[in-house]
Amino acid sequence: MVPEGQQKHLGMIQEVVKRLAGNSFAYKGWAITIVAALFALGAKEANAAYIGVGLLPALAFWGLDAYYLRQERLFRALYDGVRKMEAAVWEADPFTMNTSPYVPEVKSWLDTVFSKTIAGLYVPLVVVVFVVATIAWIAQMLAATPCWYR
Repeated sequence: MVPEGQQKHLGMIQEVVKRLAGNSFAYKGWAITIVAALFALGAKEANAAYIGVGLLPALAFWGLDAYYLRQERLFRALYDGVRKMEAAVWEADPFTMNTSPYVPEVKSWLDTVFSKTIAGLYVPLVVVVFVVATIAWIAQMLAATPCWYR
């Protein structure tokens, strides 16, 4: 039987994991929204620079999303450690939220950046932004170049 204090500790860790997962979901939404807004602005103004600037928020949210996913994994490891902990060991350092003992068990930030759940959204997003910005830039250059056959 798990002591009541240890159960409350597990509940606290669960709440942190829930908040971190919510942040990750929000970052995905914000990344797509901002990139789409910059695409629309670039199309309206006929300026490829707006579309190219879409790479900045896409890359920034990619890094932030990976950071929060890694933190979530660290807290899941902490949860598992507290769940398996003996009551006497738990009472020595109750309600700790220190995840540093679990760092070796969890993939690094860079590994998390290229995990399926993160890279599956952000790699295509960055590729699309890059391709569309390149096409828009070429079209803008061609439109500005005088041609003898026009």
